[in-house]
Amino acid sequence: MANPKRRHSVSRRDKRRAHWRKVQNPNLAVCPQCKEPKLPHRVCGNCGYYNGIEVIKIKAKKEKGKEKEKETKPTKEGA
Repeated sequence: MANPKRRHSVSRRDKRRAHWRKVQNPNLAVCPQCKEPKLPHRVCGNCGYYNGIEVIKIKAKKEKGKEKEKETKPTKEGA
């Protein structure tokens, strides 16, 4: 088994360890159906299409404004 002949300096060790946390941004592609950014070679999370075929049926998103209106409606109290 190979062993080092010389000791590596502290600066050499630190230079090697300096880049372990570097994270790259994901490469994004544009969905041809809905024009939203998505990861390449994966189903679009917005419309559910992959390669021009609907793979997943996506439920319609609820609007936040309508949910708040329902919550603020007065209810009958004292029953």
